[in-house]
Amino acid sequence: MKKVNQVYETLVKLEEGTRRGISANEISEVLNTDRANISRYLNQLYKENKVQKIDGRPVLYKSKKVKGVDDRNIEIENSLNEIIGAQLSLQVPIQQAMAAMLYPPSGLHTLILGETGVGKSMFAELMYQFSRKAIKEDASFIQFNCADYANNPQLVMAQIFGVKKGAYTGAERDKEGLLKKAHGGILFLDEVHRLSPQGQEMLFTYIDKGFFRPLGETEKVIYVDVQIIAATTEDPKSYLLKTFTRRIPMTITLPSLRDRGMVERHQLVEAFIKQESKRIGKSIYINKDSLISLLLYDCPNNIGQLKSDIQLACAKAFVNYKSRKEDYILITQTDLPQHVRKGLMKIQENRKEIDYSFKSKEDILRFHYKDDKTNSIIQQYQENEDFYDIIEKKFQSLKDTGMRDEEINQIINIDIESHFQKYIGDLPKKIRDKEISKIVDMEILELVDEILNLAGKRLKRKYDEKIYLGLSLHLHGCIERIKNGNKIYHPKLNLIRVGYSDEFLVAMEIAKIIDSRFNVEIPLDEIGYLTMFLASNILDIGGDESPKVGILVIMHGNTTASSMVEVANTLVGVEHAVALDMPLSMKPQAMYETAKQYVKEIDKGKGVVLMVDMGSLINFGDIIYEETGIIVKTIDMVSTPVVIDACRKAVLGRELNDIYTTCREINFYSRPSARKKNINKKNIIITACFTGEGASERLKRIIEEKLYEKESIEIIPLNILDRREFLCRIDQYKEKNKILAVVSTIDIHVNNIPFISATEVLNGLGVKKIEEIIKKEETYLNVGKSLKEHMTSIDSEKIIDVVRYLIDEIERSLNIIVVDEVKMGIILHMIFLIDKLSSGGKETTFNDLKAFKNQYSRELIIVKNCLKLLEEKYNIEIGENELAYICKMFLSNNESI
Repeated sequence: MKKVNQVYETLVKLEEGTRRGISANEISEVLNTDRANISRYLNQLYKENKVQKIDGRPVLYKSKKVKGVDDRNIEIENSLNEIIGAQLSLQVPIQQAMAAMLYPPSGLHTLILGETGVGKSMFAELMYQFSRKAIKEDASFIQFNCADYANNPQLVMAQIFGVKKGAYTGAERDKEGLLKKAHGGILFLDEVHRLSPQGQEMLFTYIDKGFFRPLGETEKVIYVDVQIIAATTEDPKSYLLKTFTRRIPMTITLPSLRDRGMVERHQLVEAFIKQESKRIGKSIYINKDSLISLLLYDCPNNIGQLKSDIQLACAKAFVNYKSRKEDYILITQTDLPQHVRKGLMKIQENRKEIDYSFKSKEDILRFHYKDDKTNSIIQQYQENEDFYDIIEKKFQSLKDTGMRDEEINQIINIDIESHFQKYIGDLPKKIRDKEISKIVDMEILELVDEILNLAGKRLKRKYDEKIYLGLSLHLHGCIERIKNGNKIYHPKLNLIRVGYSDEFLVAMEIAKIIDSRFNVEIPLDEIGYLTMFLASNILDIGGDESPKVGILVIMHGNTTASSMVEVANTLVGVEHAVALDMPLSMKPQAMYETAKQYVKEIDKGKGVVLMVDMGSLINFGDIIYEETGIIVKTIDMVSTPVVIDACRKAVLGRELNDIYTTCREINFYSRPSARKKNINKKNIIITACFTGEGASERLKRIIEEKLYEKESIEIIPLNILDRREFLCRIDQYKEKNKILAVVSTIDIHVNNIPFISATEVLNGLGVKKIEEIIKKEETYLNVGKSLKEHMTSIDSEKIIDVVRYLIDEIERSLNIIVVDEVKMGIILHMIFLIDKLSSGGKETTFNDLKAFKNQYSRELIIVKNCLKLLEEKYNIEIGENELAYICKMFLSNNESI
């Protein structure tokens, strides 16, 4: 027996002798199965309409075979609430309709207003169905369109009221009218404005007195009990008698399709495609562009026209399926009428709603008439694919095209934060615990409360309901995934770790809590996802209207820059990036003047990222800064994905340095020469004062006079009046130079660059410090040269700077300090290790590795993550034993204790 059937049978057995519902926990105790799995099966049964769900805490379930005291009320509501839009645009009309049908003794006469095609006839029929379930089981429903005999008013009245023999030429016998046939039920008069004034008078006479006379009858009256529902597309004040409209106590106005919103239109399109699927008896597929066209095109005749256009598209797709002997029925743009295809042109002005409707959906969607719809926002998020599925599917689809892993990672890197923004940004701001508990275990909800409180204290920030809900749903899927043995992959792990180092450390702490609570082992890639949740406030989810970093793209050629920017702005959904095309005949000076003017225009006080291809354009940023004072960061040899990433980050409100650093790193690793890092940087010293002229120039001269070895050193004076600008300039110099020290008249520490005060320089101690720094640099340089002849697979001169950088990273990440003598030993160990592994050598066994891992699991993860650059650069894998040796070197020589 299938598990789901076993759950259903257990529910039925537990219901015996009780009128209340049964909880998932009760069933899980009987079947000795995890409650989360029981909840999933119950939700499946609910979708299959086999059980009834009763909201509360806990959620209770009843099989549809067991009737409760409230079942009749539920049926009454469903007969009208089944209509699309019942909880949205049609909420008020439905309330009015229910009141009109239930009002004693026989309901209220009703006038339905609305444009052609809004569904007035269907709404009237649903009112009738509702009345049958509520109070009139044997009631009749007679429908008549007054427009059918519009050219013969007398014939219209004859149809409604009946005719006495001889009333007019051709009336050879008595004829019963529709009003009499509808006795005890409802008469629906569509297009009632086509009823003549005389006919309206006869109708309001019946409404007033309860009787009427057939045409030609002068004595006999006919008494009937009929509820009138009339409908019109016209303004009743212009086309109906006031004496008639005054006697209609209930007026219901149905909204047009353009007023019903994207969500309802999407549901209507889905319903109509499923209707066609039922007629054909097969699934119908539609590509995303075609569905977007159906959602956005101008549809003046409302729902009626929408249904007809969908039927036409389905018919064309069915013909193609038959004639071409296709495997399935697929609706494409060519199957849509021309006026429908134009809807795709409106995608930009509806970008936000389209993104919401199509999040996590594939390019081709399937509809089948047996598929149930989901209205609950929680069910919607429950059924959505999680990060892992999205990334894995995207990775596999790109791999199927023959793309290399490096190119795939570059594309996924650009997408991953967009998926995260969308995932969190689309969650409701407030949602009750009982709604979350329908799909997420209480144990997970309590854990999320605990870890967000912990993270809030560690990171000194508050997390809102969106993060609470998002992390709850995420962990629910994550833990289940790990227990099932499914792999978790985060393509942007290293960038996340570097960009959000504080959050990453807290995420590792949280991972340990999850491990112990659920008896799982959270992988490093999942820690990257947890970091993104903790850094969500920094990620600026939801965006704002604050000033953004400008993006200016300049390329050689007539359309290169324009094409890149068009793609970037289209995909991001905002016209943010600006393009300048530089024809090959254009002089660089002319382009520079134009670029400078554009930078002035797009700078909003946050700086500008200048994205160029090659040549003289590379130097524009520095020159513009010198002339205008606007901070410009230049990235050369850019590709379209890099422009997209920069534009997206700028729109999200990221800072200039953040955009520049991450985009430059993406660009760097996408080049064929990505690993050929410039290690022969010039050594420089920065002197700083408030103006960049007085004290800083004086300090420069003093250092130059006292330094013994000054030929290999350049000293650059800067001003520190604007701290942000000063730090940006430091970053610019770091790209092409090695900054040995910052000498300043005020205390201004910059990252890991040694700081020397002006006082120390004047009393001689500062110059000695500089000489020691220079001597240390020379020592490292000499070590690299001397090791060269001992290496078999690597260039020791090139690797020494990379290893030094990684050692600094490990120190910072572990929050420890290692003295220079020990640091040199670690450098030598790592260089020899890389050479050994590159030559195919085996790792050295670490004694009692298991105990060391248990004690220092967090530290090992940090070291492993820091060394990923080396593994990628030299195509090696540093195993657990060697990691333990490196980790122990740092921990055993920590001078900060």
